[in-house]
Amino acid sequence: MNTVSLNTHQTSNYSPSFLGNSDKTVIVGDQNLTIDEVVSVARHGSLVRLTENQQVLQGVQASRDYINNAVETGQPIYGVTSGFGGMANVVISPECASLLQNNLVWFLKSGAGKRLPLADVRAAMLLRINSHLYGASGIRLELIQRMEKFLNAGVTPHVYEFGSIGASGDLVPLSYITGALIGLDPSYTVDFNGKEMDAPTALKKLGLEPLQLLAKEGLAMMNGTSVMTAIAANCVYDTKTLLAIAMGAHALAIQGLNGTNQSFHPFIHQLKPHPGQKWTASQMLNLLAGSRLIRDELDGSHDYRGTHLIQDRYSLRCLPQYMGPIVDGIEQIQKQIEVEINSATDNPLIDVQNQASYHGGNFLGQYISTGMDQLRYYIGLLAKHLDVQIASLVAPEFNNGLSASLVGNRERSVNMGLKGLQIAGNSIMPLLTFYGNSIADRYPTHAEQFNQNINSQGFASANLARHSVEIFQQYMAIALMFGVQAVDLRTYAVAEHYDARACLSPATRDLYIAVRDVVGQPPSADRPYIWNDHEQGLDLHIARIAADIAADGQIVSAVKNLFAN
Repeated sequence: MNTVSLNTHQTSNYSPSFLGNSDKTVIVGDQNLTIDEVVSVARHGSLVRLTENQQVLQGVQASRDYINNAVETGQPIYGVTSGFGGMANVVISPECASLLQNNLVWFLKSGAGKRLPLADVRAAMLLRINSHLYGASGIRLELIQRMEKFLNAGVTPHVYEFGSIGASGDLVPLSYITGALIGLDPSYTVDFNGKEMDAPTALKKLGLEPLQLLAKEGLAMMNGTSVMTAIAANCVYDTKTLLAIAMGAHALAIQGLNGTNQSFHPFIHQLKPHPGQKWTASQMLNLLAGSRLIRDELDGSHDYRGTHLIQDRYSLRCLPQYMGPIVDGIEQIQKQIEVEINSATDNPLIDVQNQASYHGGNFLGQYISTGMDQLRYYIGLLAKHLDVQIASLVAPEFNNGLSASLVGNRERSVNMGLKGLQIAGNSIMPLLTFYGNSIADRYPTHAEQFNQNINSQGFASANLARHSVEIFQQYMAIALMFGVQAVDLRTYAVAEHYDARACLSPATRDLYIAVRDVVGQPPSADRPYIWNDHEQGLDLHIARIAADIAADGQIVSAVKNLFAN
């Protein structure tokens, strides 16, 4: 429902998309939001503007009018003239309709654990705006405008990581956003451009007065999947970025191992034409084109080298077949999340045209829970594959002539090379495959008098996905370090110097340079990335690379360029 189109660089529908400029204004209510737009608002401060389409704005008011009339005439509507959940048989008088909504915020003030990242909360407010502009929620435009003002002023409510079972949506997390938005009490706090303060004080700084919720408004604000979907949107964006970096890391590993490009020949993949497999093979050909470190066998030749295998081992040769389902799967998850982003997810929903309200369950986050379960599973598969490449690079039996553990200075007998780095990677990879276990099918909760007797665990699944992404960023740093060291050593074998820029494919040269820049070690003809063990602490390099990836820094920019043509 948005008019802004952010810059992306795509070679096909399966190419990772990347964020455009942060000076864009995202208009909400005209067309569907994309994940990139959500990220641009959540992380990069893009301004938000509500649509000026009068039909949309009148629809919001018409749904509010419907609720006002329902209260005045005593129509039976769940959560408006009745109590909540298992107490929906309690009749609420018109005089108590507003009190019911404000009390809802209070009894849901039960979050636990650490605070959510501010970017996730910002994304959640954007999605709540988008949901309410469908005109099916019965909420005042003024509340929607407050969320717009919070986002543009950098005011972000504090929300906790535990409290939602994803059944009636994100009741507890959304209650914190709502309490801050209306300035219900000083115990609701916000981040105001980096400064913590209570919500009533923040409202004063914004020139706003505290609000009392009217009939249906509390339920409209707190019924829905906006927080879990916000987290999921950020996770999908990050995972697509990490997928692209993984492709770059594989391209470095293949060059380090003196692998062949024949396994990516279009003839092979036309005979098994899964979209993700074909995309992976095509991209890998582009990533390796022009490299002096590979065996160029696209003509069907086989460079048999005596004691070496006539074909590459599976982690190289079967890369498109292994990566293809992951690429296809992430693409499908993105589609599901973007549908959820652009949905009305509270209850009941108001059909203004037919002057009716319908009780349903759009607030159930099952698409989020199953999608995030699958996303974590795919992250585990990505890590498993990279782990095998690392194992091949460090083993003299398999690395086609490189030193053991990729030792740089072989004349110094006490050098152990990247042995400790591999152990560190081995400690992370099993965590990522463990995080790939599902939660949507576990731990049934029969909450509040058995009303919520089925639940999605979407909020929990999304939070686990966020943790998985953060762990994978650390692991990806390690994989890139192995790739850089390997191509330096292979360059020496080919050209008798260590500056891999001279021998790398043009497509991977920028990634190589970006990693070197981030760790503060420019390429050198005299030494590879790691020469002697005692000359650097690898933990600092891991931290710098992971932080750069998380911040969409130099490495992400370099990967963006890999897929620009």
